[in-house]
Amino acid sequence: MITLETTLSDVIQRAEGVKSFRFKVGKPTSFLAGQFFFVTIRINGEERTKHFSFSNSPTEARYIEFTKRITSSEYSTALDTMKVGDWARLKLPLGAFTLENERSKIAFLSGGIGITPIRSMIKYVVDTKLQTDIVLLYSNRTEDQIIFRGDFDEMQNASANIRIVYTLTSKELNKASWNGRTGYVNEGMIKEEIPDYLERVFYVCGPPAMVNGMMDILKNKLSISQDNLKSENFTGY
Repeated sequence: MITLETTLSDVIQRAEGVKSFRFKVGKPTSFLAGQFFFVTIRINGEERTKHFSFSNSPTEARYIEFTKRITSSEYSTALDTMKVGDWARLKLPLGAFTLENERSKIAFLSGGIGITPIRSMIKYVVDTKLQTDIVLLYSNRTEDQIIFRGDFDEMQNASANIRIVYTLTSKELNKASWNGRTGYVNEGMIKEEIPDYLERVFYVCGPPAMVNGMMDILKNKLSISQDNLKSENFTGY
């Protein structure tokens, strides 16, 4: 594990209530797409630590980035008030929710802020020109809550092997302005959007309830082998 003393270099608004935090690195840092790291900041003079997934790809080597939904917690509030140049300590990398390059077909199922490690993985596939066939089903409540939408649209345009499907769950959607999918990801949506689902490795990432629901569908209704399932829970703080 590597420990880096660093400073905040940029803060980027990604979606409603969601920001990316970038930190300087003196030289390229080795990690796998989808892994996570520990972030220590100072709150009222005391050091506090939380862990976050990389939202940048290993190919984006000039910085280390994580992306977070801003909440009212003490850590989140302190993070949101950090300024460029403020100190942080990073410990990295950790985690096994990583891309398996030998697999030719992958399906990602995600909701909300759980998209961050998936963004890292898909960006890595695009930048390294892997021929991995990817379908992403990404659920959010409203259109302005879609995180990394611009990035995903660019990735989809850059590779014929990548297809992004957004679905919105709010009951108050304006159907005149949104012509994409609606409703939660379920068995029917997976069968419609990923008809070759039995040929794919599934990566599931999001809130615990969403992950548990998806894993139940994949294992018990779609008969996906445990060997072809990878999951990670995202709990907010």
